[in-house]
Amino acid sequence: MKNVLQLILKRCSASLVTIFIISIIIFIGVELLPGDVAETVLGQSATEETVQAFRKELKLDLPPHIRYGAWLKDFIRGDLGTSLANGRPVSDLIGWRFANTLFLAVTTSAIAVPLAIFLGMMAAFYRNSLFDNLLSTTTLSFISFPEFFVAYILISLFSVQFNLFPSLSIIDEHMGIGQRLYTIILPSLTLTCVVTAHMMRQTRAAIINVLASAYIEMADLKGIRRLRIIMHHAFPNSLSPVINVVAVNMAYLVVGVVIVEVVFVYPGLGQLLVDSVAKRDLPVVQASALIFSVVYISLNLLADVLSMLSNPRLRQSSI
Repeated sequence: MKNVLQLILKRCSASLVTIFIISIIIFIGVELLPGDVAETVLGQSATEETVQAFRKELKLDLPPHIRYGAWLKDFIRGDLGTSLANGRPVSDLIGWRFANTLFLAVTTSAIAVPLAIFLGMMAAFYRNSLFDNLLSTTTLSFISFPEFFVAYILISLFSVQFNLFPSLSIIDEHMGIGQRLYTIILPSLTLTCVVTAHMMRQTRAAIINVLASAYIEMADLKGIRRLRIIMHHAFPNSLSPVINVVAVNMAYLVVGVVIVEVVFVYPGLGQLLVDSVAKRDLPVVQASALIFSVVYISLNLLADVLSMLSNPRLRQSSI
């Protein structure tokens, strides 16, 4: 148990260092954006005195390392700054948008994870059969297609041709849970098509790898049904790689939905990030990018911890 806690502490420390490095990259990336922020926000009609006063208000007259330290310190305290576009606190803008992104990610996960695990088990059960080959071809096709292409295909079918679901997933705070689920069905299906393929193929590969073990052969010789062997013996012992791929894809559902949110005009954090980049609303851009990074690294850390707990061999490893 002591060894497990040490490994977890090492992974947590490495994650914190990674977040720190990413925060530096985000700050430098924003600093390297072309043009002057103050002039862009105020417009060409602003006088030189107004621009200089606004630069001083934004603390752009200070050295970059001082501004970075102040920004990171405020972020840790929960102060994300003030939006340059409308003067509202960034935390107010991000809070509702981030909740919408999480809602879309959780809804998609509720569909994609059980479906991917079931299809992976069936593909391993019918390995090298017509069903397995057809499933592999289909999933590889979905992996190859870009998200916006899948999204437009679904819009063309279910919105234009059959008129079953709305092509724009615009939600607000007054909608009930049922209406929200109906509104986001197309972006959820788009993401499901993309992430299910990855998880299904990893589940299939992990189960097939375990099926080559001696104890599986012994269970087969005892006359235990193949499906029972897969469900009760192979799958529980292949959880470690499955947990990893599920956690990575859940992280993708939170931080990789920018294109899907833009296509469906979904009011999530990805859409807010794109709008803020267009408006040069740098406090929102920095906060959104760092929140995405923290969520992605945290979910990967969770995957590492769960993998160690589910696989005794990993608990003996060292970093």
